[in-house]
Amino acid sequence: MTERISYFNGSFVPDSECKIHISDRGFLRGDAVYDVARTFNGKVHRLGDHLDRLYRSLTFARIDLGIESHELEDITHEVMMRNESLREPGGDSVVWHTVVRGYAGSRARADGQVPPTICISVKPIDFTGYAKHYKTGTHVVFPRTRSYPAQSLEPKLKHYSRMNFSLAELEANDVDPEAQPVLLDLDGNITENVAGNFFIVTNGVLRTPTDRAILQGVARQDVLELADRLGMPVSEEDLQPYDAYTADEAFLTNTIYCALPVSRIDNRAIGKEVLGPVLKRLLAAWGEMVGVDIVDQAIHQSDMAK
Repeated sequence: MTERISYFNGSFVPDSECKIHISDRGFLRGDAVYDVARTFNGKVHRLGDHLDRLYRSLTFARIDLGIESHELEDITHEVMMRNESLREPGGDSVVWHTVVRGYAGSRARADGQVPPTICISVKPIDFTGYAKHYKTGTHVVFPRTRSYPAQSLEPKLKHYSRMNFSLAELEANDVDPEAQPVLLDLDGNITENVAGNFFIVTNGVLRTPTDRAILQGVARQDVLELADRLGMPVSEEDLQPYDAYTADEAFLTNTIYCALPVSRIDNRAIGKEVLGPVLKRLLAAWGEMVGVDIVDQAIHQSDMAK
């Protein structure tokens, strides 16, 4: 199989040539920001929104990429074009934009004047990792490990300093090897999943945590906009585990799987059916918006890979 092509520090190179030094701050301290988009029918969904979020992260982290957003958009399209021939029939791709502060050498201070490292890579979506959960639902666990408080690390910054996420995954796996952790904040309010956002439905109202302590997910924004279009009542509020345990529906959102139903939370059954009526409507509208039946694509591509 031909190797995929990435953009790395000004050049289009094979993936295997994208390497950083062990003294790069991204390796030493997780001093990096990133964003992840996906395609539908080979076209990047909401690329402008993903790049806007990336540049907000860069501004907050004080990393000067030296490339304007419109230039990075053009480069991204070039990367996609160079990899299009490798896209499986009916499949789609994940697009990673990663920026690290750069080579630190023996001086690891953040204010060192070094050029940042930039990489744009494309990978096929692994539908086998989640497709079955559209039929069975996924299991959410509230772990002991908490989200970083905003006073320690701004949650709207999409960064690589995520040891708490790794520990939360391990704790969830102690309960169920396939469980998804959803973290609480220091006050016991629900925040986010390690890879996306969290929603519940109560008496027809779509409820989700405020963005006070979460990443402002692009898929989360898709849901909010679709809900508005469909006339669904929405509430952004502080939620506690009680609200989740007693919900009529629950689901996770992220860029890759869009919206994934939750059938259990801390081993408590949620809802009367895996795909509840609210999530069904949202997924149908989402599919119309992007021109892909999201559930059918995931299940079909997963079956093809077996």
